Amino acid sequence: MHAPALPDWLARQLPFRRALVPVGDGLHMHVMEQGAGLPVVMLHGNPTWGYLWRKVALALAGEPLRIILPDLIGLGLSDKPRDPAAHTLENHGRWLGALLDAVVPDGRLVFVGQDWGGPIGLRALAEHPRASRVAGLVLANTVIGPPRPGFKSTTFHRFARLPVVADVAFRVAGFPQNALWFAQGDKRSIRGEVARAYRWPLRHFADRVAPLALARMVPDNDAHPSIASLRRCQELVDNFKGPTAIVWGDRDPVLGGVRTHIERHLPDAPVTRTQAGHFLQEEVPDAIAAAVRDVTRRARS
Repeated sequence: MHAPALPDWLARQLPFRRALVPVGDGLHMHVMEQGAGLPVVMLHGNPTWGYLWRKVALALAGEPLRIILPDLIGLGLSDKPRDPAAHTLENHGRWLGALLDAVVPDGRLVFVGQDWGGPIGLRALAEHPRASRVAGLVLANTVIGPPRPGFKSTTFHRFARLPVVADVAFRVAGFPQNALWFAQGDKRSIRGEVARAYRWPLRHFADRVAPLALARMVPDNDAHPSIASLRRCQELVDNFKGPTAIVWGDRDPVLGGVRTHIERHLPDAPVTRTQAGHFLQEEVPDAIAAAVRDVTRRARS
């Protein structure tokens, strides 16, 4: 299906092929693509969209790679369920799995994930026979499994669980997409038309269900509904034998401290540490592109 039109100021920033793909439950995911060759799926998290990866994709232009940039359901130009209960890690993994089966029906692929994009992508890939098709992994400021014992929720996620106050902030005031700069190492990296691009898909009140629902998908106790799916994600990572890489923004106030935990699960992965923040694609796209080149080169050998 044809993707919805973009305003000219935004279309100029996204010189990619675009389409809507049915993924079940009457929903469609928006996906952008560039190039041809080994598929590389780059998945964003909350509350962004495929736009987040544009600099990385453009840095890889000319490589023998097919860059695939989906928008999660509820975000970007994908369909947006009105029921917050639709947003579970299991559902997001199932929807993404349907997209992958449609756009990469066979052959191997490399997965690149950031924020919720990491576990959602890993959950989709954990399903047989997709797991056997994963050629490489690049992880950037994300998680790969359940929280460590004794974990404490971040200030952001504790705020998201406040009744009424959080609903007003997320649904009415447009938080956090109107304050992404706060999570950056360089606060100037998200401003002007870039900041406007992140707000644009969620400019209508009725479309702002996903940011709060995704924030509440983060476990706050061992009985949280996301825990079982997160365990499946970690099993995939722990059993993966292919090439991997980690690129990290150490100045991320949300996930900056998670890097050492991921390193323990991927002891052979080269690690690129940067002074970027949470949305490191805006600050260090070349570092991520270099990791993708390295992993795809090793995947082919």
